Amino acid sequence: MNQHPDYLLNKISSPKDLKKLSLAQMEQLAQEIRTLILEKDAAEGGHLGPDLGIVEATIAYHYVFDAPKDKIIWDVSHQTYPHKMLTGRAYGWLDPDRYEDVTPYTNPEESPYDYYAVGHTSTSVALATGMAKARDMLGKHENITALIGDGSLTGGLAFEGFNNAAIEKGNLIIVVNDNQMSIDKNIGGVVTALKKLRDSNGQSPDNPFTAMGFDYKYVSDGNNLQDMISAFRAVKDINHPIVLHINTLKGKGYQPAIDNEEAHHWVLPFDLKTDKTTVPAPKTPNATTTVIDLLEKHIKNNEKILAINAAIPGVFGLDVIKNKYPENYKDVGIAEQESVTFAVGAVKEGIVPILLENSTFLQRAYDQLSHDVAANDLPVVMVVANGGITGGSKTHLGIFDNTMIANWPNWEYLAPTTLNELKSMFDWAVKQRKHPVAIKSPVTPVPEGEVVDEDYSTIHYDIKRGKQVAIIGLGDFYQLGEKVRKLLADHSINASLINPKSAAHLDVEALNDLKKDHELVVTLENNSLAGGFGEKVASFYGPSDMKVMTFGEKREYTDLESVASIYKRNHLTPDQISKDILDVLHQ
Repeated sequence: MNQHPDYLLNKISSPKDLKKLSLAQMEQLAQEIRTLILEKDAAEGGHLGPDLGIVEATIAYHYVFDAPKDKIIWDVSHQTYPHKMLTGRAYGWLDPDRYEDVTPYTNPEESPYDYYAVGHTSTSVALATGMAKARDMLGKHENITALIGDGSLTGGLAFEGFNNAAIEKGNLIIVVNDNQMSIDKNIGGVVTALKKLRDSNGQSPDNPFTAMGFDYKYVSDGNNLQDMISAFRAVKDINHPIVLHINTLKGKGYQPAIDNEEAHHWVLPFDLKTDKTTVPAPKTPNATTTVIDLLEKHIKNNEKILAINAAIPGVFGLDVIKNKYPENYKDVGIAEQESVTFAVGAVKEGIVPILLENSTFLQRAYDQLSHDVAANDLPVVMVVANGGITGGSKTHLGIFDNTMIANWPNWEYLAPTTLNELKSMFDWAVKQRKHPVAIKSPVTPVPEGEVVDEDYSTIHYDIKRGKQVAIIGLGDFYQLGEKVRKLLADHSINASLINPKSAAHLDVEALNDLKKDHELVVTLENNSLAGGFGEKVASFYGPSDMKVMTFGEKREYTDLESVASIYKRNHLTPDQISKDILDVLHQ
């Protein structure tokens, strides 16, 4: 049901309708858009600060340019809520019953005004440069615009994109949305360069963009609608590359988002009156609090620990470390490649680097995990969060970390089944100084479990012994294995239940021993099956008579599909797994 039938936005079905409005009407429209962003985010959660800050620039762009012929490529695209509202998708904010009908990132399957599925940073300039080159080769004349900012300038691909964009011959507009923030505070030399330009109203001689050969214009108030319309009119149909640097306020229109930008970059559902989340706090201890406690323990023990993350301290609760132990903390900005290779440099000089990486972003550092870490066999320690099946956007899936990390030589990838096992693995990883070790932080809640003190140099499976069927539950899917085992017991099957501990290395002795009194081995993993743990086990048993069933997610990109739906389609519920096992046994 449309909660705001009187809104001007109801009359905007495309940017053509926007062009009919007066400046005063567009300013009213900006307020409507902000209200809708706040209402939907309060109900559903989502990106908040980035979208509140980009409203006027978005309205001005669509007022001046002629999309979708003229093309704008949004970096990260987590600031495209206003863009979506102006391009025929306002129902996704006006009607609470349709909140789920619009995806949070650009999506070409959803609209001709979106050109790519983009959810990671620093891609826009490279994409736009390729499009501009192709346009010129085909003799076309549309405007190609990249909008980058909100921390994206710290990513390596952004520099590569700028390097090539500067030498393009035709129209190419790069809008640098300078809101002085990333997810956390922006860091590095880019901060210095942009500040000099802001402080000088764009006149500083230390201009990295003009130094590279770009034309350059500065807008001191990127939230002033008239100024943005004038700026876009000045660069429309330009015949060479130009950087349009706009100074905007992240969180504009909602004071809590201005006062605490990091906490309001992305929000859980919250109460608009109090700004307090309506989602219950996670139970503690949990995997996040356990890792923070471990970091603090080793730092207090005067060990040379350096916690490293790529602009997502909130994911790991790292504010405690950042504030209490600043010398033991490094944020490299949105630059996963840099975080991994930075850790390699640190470990070579005797520091113990603890990389804290999100599974979905770690793929951006694929080459560094191989070339810089594995090929040099250096004892970097890495904790991987969100490595499992979730209901996120297809650009934010965490199901590929097993495939990446566990298949490089020298890497160990440990998967704890309890919080105490997580502690044991972390302590061992820090202590051993021979090989790189990653730990797969549980995605689903796991019990504290019994105290463990183990050496993981050689993997030895923990086995609750049974016969006929062996269930191997990796990491947080061990509990799924427990449920399946109970269901099989109702059918007089006393299955073995195994904690394999590692996604990378097999306990060959234990697997061979299962051949004596088992006919079926079942693997469970909270990850993609392709290239995963189950395939390793199946390959091991290939030459033998042992049957193997592998359960995980098939190789696919899901997009905002519920976890329950993904589980059901992939036969990952206890009832489905036990039935599939019984069907195989009764063949």
